[in-house]
Amino acid sequence: MKKIVVLIAVMLLAAGLMAGCSQQDKVVKIGHKNYTEQRLAGQMLAVLIEAKTDYEAEVTEFGGTMLCFEALKNDEIDVYPEYTGTGYGAILEQTEILSPQETYDYVKDEFEKQYGITWLDEIGWNNTYILSVTAETAKELGVSTVSELVPHANDMIIGCDNEFLGRTDGLPGLKEVYGINFKQELPMDQSLTYAALRDGQIDVNVSFSTDGRIAKFNLVNLTDDKSFFPPYYVAPIMKQAYVDANPEVVSALRELKGTFTDEDMQKYNLMVDEGTESIEVATQALRDKGLID
Repeated sequence: MKKIVVLIAVMLLAAGLMAGCSQQDKVVKIGHKNYTEQRLAGQMLAVLIEAKTDYEAEVTEFGGTMLCFEALKNDEIDVYPEYTGTGYGAILEQTEILSPQETYDYVKDEFEKQYGITWLDEIGWNNTYILSVTAETAKELGVSTVSELVPHANDMIIGCDNEFLGRTDGLPGLKEVYGINFKQELPMDQSLTYAALRDGQIDVNVSFSTDGRIAKFNLVNLTDDKSFFPPYYVAPIMKQAYVDANPEVVSALRELKGTFTDEDMQKYNLMVDEGTESIEVATQALRDKGLID
């Protein structure tokens, strides 16, 4: 009788462990970077997956591109939203200007060959870097392009996030292509730079083209007349092994293909910046596009 009791206990324990493992396997670990649009994009993936599958989503914020990328390589996360230009310039360290489709094809191919990581379909918007000034500065200096800013830059303070200061597709490359140098390079949290420009604490901002504060603060985007900045179309990326093992998750994420425009994201990003929780905005955005009920 004791042997039977022990056997039953062992079987129950094993069943419990298997159930626990099964439940754990049904959790998608999603990462994102530490600024508004990434928080919103990460929650979009999470809300959509939970609405379309029987998986749960666990969302984690990381400090920047390489932290997200290393977390994905080390299986600390299963997926995160990345930009084609970031993959091309910051991770693969390429500088040749390619078309948006060529950029996507290149990063997809190289990521698969080098890292066993694949890019799913692009979600739609292109959040490229852009230099912004106030309308007053643009009028006073008579500038509308980056080249026209070059003669004035020595007297100006540029504000940008920390990552931009060292990226190949950031300030070092911008200096090389345009021969531009600023009086001071001020690293700031990206969420603070737009107000800093509006309030005169900086003279030039490295903006994101999908940021709603550009229109709200009446800022002027300078044309990248030498086409330095690559396209930055966002897409979920994950290991190919995870794609093969989790077709239900992949199927859900593929519904995002080509769904959101730059103008859409300006609106939704501004909602988050003005205080609405990113998960609430993500849910509304998906409902607006008919992706969830």
